[in-house]
Amino acid sequence: MTAAFHSDAATVPLGDRRPLLIVDADEVLLRFAAGFDRFLHEREFYLDLVSYRLHGNVKRLAGDEALLDIEVTALLDEFRGDLDWLEAVEHAQEALAGLRPLLDVVVLSNVTPTQAPARLRNFAALGFDFPLVVNSGSKGAAVKALARRAGRPVFFVDDIPQHLASAAESAPDVFRIHLIGDERLKPLLPNTPHAHLRAETWRDAEAFIRARLAEAR
Repeated sequence: MTAAFHSDAATVPLGDRRPLLIVDADEVLLRFAAGFDRFLHEREFYLDLVSYRLHGNVKRLAGDEALLDIEVTALLDEFRGDLDWLEAVEHAQEALAGLRPLLDVVVLSNVTPTQAPARLRNFAALGFDFPLVVNSGSKGAAVKALARRAGRPVFFVDDIPQHLASAAESAPDVFRIHLIGDERLKPLLPNTPHAHLRAETWRDAEAFIRARLAEAR
C-alpha cells in the first residue's frame, strides 16, 4: 500500500511518543542529480557540477553553452512532472530498513502536491513506504510541527545547510545530520555548524542515530 502525502505536517500520523526520523528526499533518499543528468543527456544537455545549484550549471553538449534560467526551470518542471524512477542513495534502503523498528520515519520534501504522487510511487518501488510532507521554502516550521508530537530523540537529515539552519532555529532539540548522497556534490558544500554530524554515508548516519537512541533508553 502506497503511503499518503500531507500538505500539513500536523496531519501526519505518528506513533505514541515514538522517536522520529525526518528525512529529505533529493540527495538523501534519492539520487536526484544523477537522474536529472540522465534526463538532460537524453535531450542533448548535461549537468556541469561546478556549484551546488542547477540554474547556470545546465549546458548544451554541443558547445558547452549554459542554458538560460527560464530554460532550466522548464526542464526541471518537465523532469519533476512524472518523477517516479530515481535510484536510491547508497545504503539508504538498508539503513532505514534497520532503523524502522526503532522509530517512525517521515519524508519532508520540497515538492508540490501535484508532484507528490509520482514521488510516492518512486518511494514505494524502493521500499520507502513512509508518509510524505510536501513543503515549500525553509523546513524549520515543519520539523518543529513534527517534533512536538513525537517522542525523543528526533532526527532530521538534509543535504542543504539552510534547511539544517532553519531546523536548528525552530527545533533546537532535534539532532541534525548533514548528508549528501552524490559523491560529485559533496566537495561543493562545506561542513555546516548547524549539523551535529556530517555523514559521509547512510552507514555513518545510522550509527549516529543508533547511538543516540541507545543513550535515550
